[in-house]
Amino acid sequence: MEAKYEARKQELLDECTVAPQVFERVMPRLERFMKPFVESLVRKEQVAHASTFVQGLLSDLKHKNAESIAYRFGQERMGLQWFLGISSWDHEPLRDELVRQVGETLGDEDGVIVFDPSGFPKKGTESVGVKRQWCGRSGKTDNCQVAVCMGYVSRHGHALVDERLYLPKEWATDMKRREKAGVPKKIRFRTRHQLCLEMLDQHGEKLPHSWIAGDDEMGHPSWFRRALRDLGERYLLAVPSNTQVRDLQVDPPPYAGCGRKPNRPWTRVDEWIASLKRRDWTKVDVRDGAKGPLVVEVAKCRVAARTEKRQEGPEEVLVVIRYKDRDDRRVLQTDYYLSNASPDTKEIKFARAAKAEHRIEECIQRAKSQAGLADYEVRNWKGWHHHQILSLIATWFLILEARRGKKMDSGDHRSANPRRHQRHPSPPLRMRYSLPDHPRARATFHPQRTCSPLPLETT
Repeated sequence: MEAKYEARKQELLDECTVAPQVFERVMPRLERFMKPFVESLVRKEQVAHASTFVQGLLSDLKHKNAESIAYRFGQERMGLQWFLGISSWDHEPLRDELVRQVGETLGDEDGVIVFDPSGFPKKGTESVGVKRQWCGRSGKTDNCQVAVCMGYVSRHGHALVDERLYLPKEWATDMKRREKAGVPKKIRFRTRHQLCLEMLDQHGEKLPHSWIAGDDEMGHPSWFRRALRDLGERYLLAVPSNTQVRDLQVDPPPYAGCGRKPNRPWTRVDEWIASLKRRDWTKVDVRDGAKGPLVVEVAKCRVAARTEKRQEGPEEVLVVIRYKDRDDRRVLQTDYYLSNASPDTKEIKFARAAKAEHRIEECIQRAKSQAGLADYEVRNWKGWHHHQILSLIATWFLILEARRGKKMDSGDHRSANPRRHQRHPSPPLRMRYSLPDHPRARATFHPQRTCSPLPLETT
């Protein structure tokens, strides 16, 4: 039995062995991928450091900081650390190129722009923007930095396109801390929602979309939803379970004939669903999963939500989505949303937009676990933004490689021709996503609606 086990174990290990030729084909693709991003870098050493750093982010290093990446490639750490934290190259052209590529590759008129805050736990008080605040990563109030992420989701895929560091008011008004951390003078205090509106104004036209989505932190302030309405955007934003609404589909209490006419009572959204009957829920068969069909239940209602000033807001649609186990017996999760979409909007469209927010959460976790998004060891403003944009670029390369492996788009990333490309001089690099390469003809990719709406279950 031991001999058979060892033989089978060796067979499995042999199957996991990746041929060196695979990486020889990946490296030329990575070189071509990086060219449009480094065009704005004026010095040769900056171009070299940018390529080296992205390669390190794509490697299997445990800690993907400048020091570890430099040692991985046999370089002195000071050069890479200077490039990351002190060198005066502008990260914005690289970000704009990333937005352009995502819009062209994944763009679809039914796309969803998602805003999602993300926390980076930190020790000490010197890192720019750090303070004790709510940290979603640890699920509690913690010493951390917070970034507001902007993601894009369509039927063709999903990706992160931008991040803005939230600078708390204590930092924004402390000139000594600002100067020490290198915060530019033009930077003023902005709430997280104001940062979202700035990113939307800057990138919205480059990312075809029909929805704006976000978690309950984004959807809680009524002024933010009003701002999106004023911009002509259609939103579906999560709200806390204690959000108070008035059901506009029920008649108000009868008038007694004197005094002020009574209004509909305020009701918490988690209490409102208790009054629903079975027929009020619509089952949405999202897709066939590995263990059978995944079905969610959706209920919607015309409501008016209570504002921060305890006033009645404009008419909105309350959307409740609950996830049940596969036996359809137990409710696993219930999410609440407010939207300015038409009350006649189909439930499947609400479910699709809601799932987009979860897709970006997955994308953030992927960037942190596979592309070193949270592995930086820089304290100043410039270093933080340099590391973040290079990590987003590395994550985008992983997405393109995964699409290439699924043969979704073979034209933009065709296989390397050994007659035209020389072997990369860098040391061998083990990458998390390295898929077999097959020769194929170059073809122009035209996005088409050939599949069902965005699935609600990760494949």
